Amino acid sequence: MKDDDPQRTEEWSPRFEEEPVAPPGTPAQQSEAAAGATAEDATAAAAAREAKAQAERASAEARGAELRQQLRETDERRAEEETAKAHDEVEAAEQQEAKLSRKERKAHEARQRAEAEAARAREQAANAEKLAREKAGSARATANLSGANVMSPGLGSDTDPAAAAAAAASYEAPPAKPAEPSPLERPEVVAGVAFASAFLIARILKRLVD
Repeated sequence: MKDDDPQRTEEWSPRFEEEPVAPPGTPAQQSEAAAGATAEDATAAAAAREAKAQAERASAEARGAELRQQLRETDERRAEEETAKAHDEVEAAEQQEAKLSRKERKAHEARQRAEAEAARAREQAANAEKLAREKAGSARATANLSGANVMSPGLGSDTDPAAAAAAAASYEAPPAKPAEPSPLERPEVVAGVAFASAFLIARILKRLVD
């Protein structure tokens, strides 16, 4: 067969040459390796995303726990401050009550002392008036007795009873002098009592105010 034979040319034409065939099994192994690498990458990416999401959730929960703890601490401090304030108010109220009680007790004691002093003053005034009346009565009796002795001279234990009776019948008592004012009615005594009363009232008011 010649080289220029048309039939031979068609048999050996390049378009009739078969494409090279890969060795058996080689393309399948390459595609499987690529598919396995893609699945592993996807799994790793999903795991990474899940880990990141879990980390973000844990961080958010930790932040929320910190905020809740801060709120509890704030509430606790506020409760302690309110308790301390209430305690101070109770203590101040007790002190004020004790102060008022002391003032009330002092005022009561001052009133009792004032009443006792007033009672003693009234008693002393009554005793002084009684003594003055007794002295005035004794002085009048002494004056009457002295006048009778002067107007009836010569009367004694040895005088005749008839003569003594006649002398007594003829005796006229001297006219009674006008009654002298009571010692408590004298101007100086009245002024002294008024001054003492004013001084006593001033002391009572001062003690009540203090």
